[in-house]
Amino acid sequence: MSDPVVLLDDLRDESDELDCLVRELREEGWKASTPAPGWTIAHQIAHLAWTDRAALLAATDADAFAAETEKALAAPDRFVDEGAEEGAALPPAVLLDRWRADRARLQEALRAAPTGARFPWYGPPMSASALATARLMETWAHGQDVADALGVVRAPTARLRHVAWIGHRARDYAYLVRGEQPPAEPFRVELVSPGGELWTYGPEGAAQRVTGPALDFCLLVTQRVHRDDTALTAHGPDAAHWLTLAQAFAGPAGAGRQALATSEEP
Repeated sequence: MSDPVVLLDDLRDESDELDCLVRELREEGWKASTPAPGWTIAHQIAHLAWTDRAALLAATDADAFAAETEKALAAPDRFVDEGAEEGAALPPAVLLDRWRADRARLQEALRAAPTGARFPWYGPPMSASALATARLMETWAHGQDVADALGVVRAPTARLRHVAWIGHRARDYAYLVRGEQPPAEPFRVELVSPGGELWTYGPEGAAQRVTGPALDFCLLVTQRVHRDDTALTAHGPDAAHWLTLAQAFAGPAGAGRQALATSEEP
């Protein structure tokens, strides 16, 4: 995992890039539909604000976070959408200010965290670096939904390495959340970065491998693209199956996206 300071700088920059996409939107723009069914741009930012606040509680007030976890467990199929709905109902300026304030406070809390500290989360406890990585992954993924809604093509950056890392690390979770047994053998992932460098994860001699562009891998593991619409290559049947269910985020298995060829059929 990256140096915590560098990682937190990258999280800040990822958030700032998304902020630039929405800060000048008129009220009607916030109501634009995104690829997530039923979610507008306001829902996307509200979800990030809600999750940043949950992360802030995890890092600063374990008891308050435990109370929020109980609410989530009481309504596992609704609590994410309900949090987004609540925030999306706010005036855009209020929502934007809330997101900015909470993400700034989260930055402060994670930068001040003692070495080795672990914080509660909706799964196993997480280190400050792991929590920041998860926030960056979500910020990038929901930022992609906002960019798609606005018709903006974002230039991929080296920050994708954090998304790729968590996508590889979450391999077994993607199986388990679907009631499947993960393969016993580790996989090798070899990705071409936006700058042309090779990012590698897993043992070099692994029989099951995935190769291709880092951007495509990150879009796939965040379920922002269908497997058929990537340039990823699976070497081995287990690796091929993984690419049909990969997810980098916690929670229930996502429905994923339709293949473009399918969605464009009359």
